[in-house]
Amino acid sequence: MNSSDVIAVGRRVLTAEADALRRMADELGDAFVKAVELLYDARGRIVCTGIGKSGHVGRKIAATLASTGAPALFVHASEASHGDLGMIGTDDVILALSKTGETRELADTIAYAKRFSIPLVAITAVADSALGRAADIALVLPDEAEAADDLNAPTTSTTLQIALGDALAVALLERRGFTPSQFSVLHPGGKLGAMLRTVRDLMHGPHELPLVGSEAPMAEAVLVMSQKRFGCVGVCDRGGRLVGIITDGDLRRHIDGLMSHVAAEVMTTTPKTIPPGMLAAEALKLMTDRAPASTVLFVVEDQRPIGILHVHDLLRAGVM
Repeated sequence: MNSSDVIAVGRRVLTAEADALRRMADELGDAFVKAVELLYDARGRIVCTGIGKSGHVGRKIAATLASTGAPALFVHASEASHGDLGMIGTDDVILALSKTGETRELADTIAYAKRFSIPLVAITAVADSALGRAADIALVLPDEAEAADDLNAPTTSTTLQIALGDALAVALLERRGFTPSQFSVLHPGGKLGAMLRTVRDLMHGPHELPLVGSEAPMAEAVLVMSQKRFGCVGVCDRGGRLVGIITDGDLRRHIDGLMSHVAAEVMTTTPKTIPPGMLAAEALKLMTDRAPASTVLFVVEDQRPIGILHVHDLLRAGVM
């Protein structure tokens, strides 16, 4: 095969799978709604099970569900028959995957579900299969050929399973009102965890704040700016509310007779501020998206400064 032939194969596979996904999206209906509600109402965990490629997909779906706040685990269908059925409780919901629905290794899990009245959701391509008939809710995949010519290697079918699992997970998290802050608790590591940290997690506290009163002489303001090393100083009124900020730019604009002024005469009166609960990623966007760009933001509650965040803090945390 030459390079153009290889590209043609790749495009054929991707097109076939994309077409299958579009068909599944068009055919999505009441069974999907009922499955989401059943998973939402579960008092226990969502137990994903399967074997072979469907087992690999089931493991991925369980991981996605767990990472989005729905307690879930994967139980291998073969291991279930050798003691792991004990991992499935009566408050759980079973999500079983099998393309044909006739996977014999699932028989014991199906029987167990029936014996203890454990709800069973099936993801299968054959509604009138052993699994499809036994399920309380059957999510039936479109009847689409696998992507490999003259072979029945799981390709399109596993893509559909994964996508349907993602659809369940996202619909479930939105049904539950799962928030970014809750998501961050489950993803503390890596780039994603950094982006989901809050300003409160990264800010410098009250003892590090560069602040002066509005009537403070500029000599005092420059001294505080130099000591705190944030390149700015916040200006507060007598009630402790942040009313302005003095930056290097303000100093340059008032360089003539600078020391004859007080802070209120030099400050910029519309400083950018952020709340402590804002996500670090949102703070970075605020720093960079609005002109002029900022390297420092005061963190305020009830108009009073409680912290300060520098762009270097975001860089060290891995947000950038």
